[in-house]
Amino acid sequence: MSPRTLTVAQALVEYLSRQYTVDVIGGVAYRERLIPGMFGIFGHGNVAGVGQALKQYQAADPALMPYYQGRNEQAQVHQAVGYARHTRRRQTFAVSTSIGPGSTNMLTGAALATANRLPVLLLPSDTFATRVADPVLQQIEQPYAYDVTVNDAFRPVSKYFDRVSRPEQLFSALQNGLRVLTDPAETGAVTIALPQDVQAEALMVPAEFLAEREWRIRRPEIEEEDLRLAVEAIRAARRPLVIAGGGVLYACAQDELARFAELTGTPVANTQAGVGVLPWNHPLSVGAVGSTGTTAANALAAQADLVIGIGTRYEDFTTASRTAFQNPEVRFLNINVTPLDAYKHGTSLPVVADARKALVKLNEALGGYRVGADLEQEVTAQKKRWDGIVDQAFDIRHTPLPSQNEIIGATRRAMDDADVVVCAAGSLPGDLHKMWRVVDPFGYHVEYAYSCMGYEIPGGLGIKRATVAEAAAGGTGRDVVVMVGDGSYLMMHTELVTAVAEGLKLIVVLIQNHGYASIGSLSESLGSQRFGTQYRKLDAAQHSFDAGEKLPIDLATNAESLGARVLRIAPGEDVIADLEHAIREAKAAPEGSGPIVIHVESDPLLDAPDSESWWDVPVSQVSELESTQRAYQNYTEHKAQQRPLLG
Repeated sequence: MSPRTLTVAQALVEYLSRQYTVDVIGGVAYRERLIPGMFGIFGHGNVAGVGQALKQYQAADPALMPYYQGRNEQAQVHQAVGYARHTRRRQTFAVSTSIGPGSTNMLTGAALATANRLPVLLLPSDTFATRVADPVLQQIEQPYAYDVTVNDAFRPVSKYFDRVSRPEQLFSALQNGLRVLTDPAETGAVTIALPQDVQAEALMVPAEFLAEREWRIRRPEIEEEDLRLAVEAIRAARRPLVIAGGGVLYACAQDELARFAELTGTPVANTQAGVGVLPWNHPLSVGAVGSTGTTAANALAAQADLVIGIGTRYEDFTTASRTAFQNPEVRFLNINVTPLDAYKHGTSLPVVADARKALVKLNEALGGYRVGADLEQEVTAQKKRWDGIVDQAFDIRHTPLPSQNEIIGATRRAMDDADVVVCAAGSLPGDLHKMWRVVDPFGYHVEYAYSCMGYEIPGGLGIKRATVAEAAAGGTGRDVVVMVGDGSYLMMHTELVTAVAEGLKLIVVLIQNHGYASIGSLSESLGSQRFGTQYRKLDAAQHSFDAGEKLPIDLATNAESLGARVLRIAPGEDVIADLEHAIREAKAAPEGSGPIVIHVESDPLLDAPDSESWWDVPVSQVSELESTQRAYQNYTEHKAQQRPLLG
């Protein structure tokens, strides 16, 4: 085929339409479109470039690059991230924006994607490459560096950044960007800035650039020497503990992990991203570990002599700010596709390998090894104790306002095992991590690495798009249930309009607690008395928002005004039964019927069960407040338990 004359934007769109990921897991091959669609909000930076290209191809072939309309650029990134995680990082969306605020609105979304190691392709428009019209509307001029634009702010929050200042640069920018996007060890936000004049410029595009291309997901094998050392360490361990992270799920390694646990008797704890690696009721699943963990996992972590981290990046909640592992002889065997994570805690046993491939080899090599009966008995006892604690938290009835524990329990009972619960920020993620009883490996989606308020609804939409495609291909039918507090809802509820426009059945359980429950509880524990965490009217005399009347906020009516169907749960003795009924009613609604919001009030002062763990948030060393003085004494006691964890 001969070269073709296209604009940069047209070449970009056509190129992306023909990119595929190829993956082989356990002999099963997958070939999927890497970029099945593009989000975009148009302004003067991209309306005549990417916008024109999308419209042109829509007229010629609507399936080539479907366009999706969002209401906020950050939310569009969240939708792409939600889709990427549910498709196990084999697919994602591209996001086009205009220059200036349209572009910088994506920064938080980019940071979340990079922190969570999830692929998303960002295409922010940029100022004129020719500078012929400088300064253009929305351009920030820097006297010390005139080549700097606001898009340079993407550099620290992206895994790859490039700027196409000349049309010919598009070829290498896209090839390098997609190389990073499809690399399990490097993936995250890939940002390619597109000056608005360059987008509309024409160039000769080689036929081979527009041909179909396959990007193979690389899954490295464990090296023989690493395998020998790992087997040696496991055989020598008396109290091993697996900490399974999201890397287990992205490698589709949950079956091999179950085999490892059952073969050796090793208990398995999980991080936030690792919920679902084993069903909650598996006899060796001890649940969440760390600051938001179960008492079972944390008791076993405190005594572990070998921590086998698989696909985890060991963030501070997982390690309870490096207080979770108290055995003076503890060692870390870290299996991760990313060297940065494999070498965490200064371990002498880093294994850079795909989680599934490493577990297959370990299972073959560990014949005859099993932990002692004393550890197996303790796992059973600790698990029974925690399950009883959760049963009690779910079953206690508070009136007229329920606890968040009761709401979580009711939501889980009303959902099917294959359904997906979604959350991201506030007190809910910690409570869900401890108590959510997951069965299906796709059933839990909490993006906590960047703890981004507002992720829930747009992220849920991304997951819903993925489940719709999954069902259309003959896969499992799933409802997507977003759990969100009022603080996070107010950050990015406008994407309900997107769900209305497309008829996407997203179920939202909106918990109204009149403030920021998570930070309120944290503030109280740090001696700051829930300062500035409640939605109340200003007390002018004290200039305080802490003791005035509750604000007359009606979030149910707000959701209704956006076009969502709303089910209101009245406070009282029947609130939990009514909530379960409402969720089942929402689940019975047909696909294509649009979003359903279930509004329920809760008492923010009723806490979840204690994890018997800690999180390091510094407390003022000196204070005139007695509450802060007490908190600092408690802080110093926990601080003394921190360890460098070299092992």
